[in-house]
Amino acid sequence: MSAAAPPPSDSYLASRDRLLTEMSEQQHPRLLRLARRIVPDITPEDLRNPQDFLQLSGDPVFNYDDGILAGLRSADVAVRAELRRQQS
Repeated sequence: MSAAAPPPSDSYLASRDRLLTEMSEQQHPRLLRLARRIVPDITPEDLRNPQDFLQLSGDPVFNYDDGILAGLRSADVAVRAELRRQQS
């Protein structure tokens, strides 16, 4: 039976948080460019609700990249929650 791994350190989690934030910041403009190929006048704010644009829902490349951004944001939220939990 193996022992449980020690919890990640604050510096480890903070570096992961920075990395995930950076990756999200790089993915968002890519997603906007992809969306504008389909809906030329779409705004960054519109990307918060892409389901409002039926044209986007049928594009597999847009949906894939939207899923990547959603995953990055979810992972970032989880890392930040763990940082807060360890700091309390």
